[in-house]
Amino acid sequence: MSESETVRALRSALDVSPDNVPLRLHLGETLLKEGQAEDAGAEFKRAMGLAPNDAGPKLGFARACLVQGNNRVAAVVLESVLEQADPPAEAYALHARMLVNTGEIDAAVRSFKQAIELDPGFMDHDLAKRLGIGAEPKHSDVVDGRLRAFEAGDDEDASVDSATGLVEKPGVTFEDVGGMDGVKEEVRLKIIHPLTHKDIYAAYGKQIGGGILMYGPPGCGKTHLARATAGEVNADFISVGLNDVLDMWIGQSEHKLHAIFEQARRNKPCVLFFDEVDALGASRTDMRRSGGRHLINQFLSELDGMQADNDGLLILAATNAPWHLDAAFRRPGRFDRIIFVPPPDDEARREILRIQLEGKPVDDMALDKVAAKTDEFSGADLKALVDVAIEGKLAQAMKTGKPEALCTKDLLTAAKRVKATTREWFVTARNYALYANEGGLYDDILDHLGIR
Repeated sequence: MSESETVRALRSALDVSPDNVPLRLHLGETLLKEGQAEDAGAEFKRAMGLAPNDAGPKLGFARACLVQGNNRVAAVVLESVLEQADPPAEAYALHARMLVNTGEIDAAVRSFKQAIELDPGFMDHDLAKRLGIGAEPKHSDVVDGRLRAFEAGDDEDASVDSATGLVEKPGVTFEDVGGMDGVKEEVRLKIIHPLTHKDIYAAYGKQIGGGILMYGPPGCGKTHLARATAGEVNADFISVGLNDVLDMWIGQSEHKLHAIFEQARRNKPCVLFFDEVDALGASRTDMRRSGGRHLINQFLSELDGMQADNDGLLILAATNAPWHLDAAFRRPGRFDRIIFVPPPDDEARREILRIQLEGKPVDDMALDKVAAKTDEFSGADLKALVDVAIEGKLAQAMKTGKPEALCTKDLLTAAKRVKATTREWFVTARNYALYANEGGLYDDILDHLGIR
């Protein structure tokens, strides 16, 4: 998307005054209004670094995250603001919006009312309408968070949206996925070979289908691999996120999930991919609300194919927190193949860097040296490294008026600025692998850490 004159002017002003927090916030707000949420988030994040105790940059970053559907990151940022003394009303309102996205309607109502109580002049009219804040019962199906349960056959406007439009034909294959050879082989055995060698599998009475659960630190290519799996077998691909399923209306989340499975069944062979599946299939023993349990029961029923034929339906799921997933999902016939997706090894990092550098001006590039300096980097970290190196070159080109190609030194310099995001994940994972690993589910984590 081309930048507007306003954005270009703000960027030019920031080149002169890069530490100007109000100016950077203004740029972030402008980008957000122009629909460039990712770029806006980057500007708010930089402002957070310049003013770590200021609520303004954090609220802007949270808004950008919510626009992108990244509810988890938004939750962490908003909670840090709400823990401060005298948080602004907007913080409670944004927190309410995040809670609506994750289906926690009662908590959303409480949070929104706190915003109004704190500042009676504050109002988010769209969110107030969705929650029915101040609505009259005869004019609204939702009044102060009290939800209407739909009866069978109800066709009101809040009924389940059609799943049509979710299906895509990926243009990527395993060749576009750097490294991950062990994971690819597991996927070939479970998903690809049954489709490409149907006669052999039929001879053994083996159905085509089943589920694979991929877990590991964020940014290591789980989603990319799922899309490439569909590309390998020229199958349709449906990616399902939290917002595609959760709904504020009682019973509608289950209806949406069923509609998605039906859409996949109509397009067999089809790869159905659930990202952050732990959010949809959290352990039922940890739940206080019956609605979450009903959704999990529906999910398990769909996986079992109790009322439909799942032959030819290939189900992949990814999670960064497998310890939060209900144990019933790991039963044979559901997600019966659980694969650890570690950070890329040395060879894989070279391949990922090569892919990231394709189409960019490159000169004198020794990827071996860069790979050696990026141990524990995820694929997302390596992408960030290349982006930082490019930003450095752009800044240099702005001063000299002469663009130059990227070289090894540029990437090595960027590697000193970008930190591996996987380390924090392994701190948590190590504890589960050591102290909550009765069935050996997390042995791969221990092997990766060299503990066994």
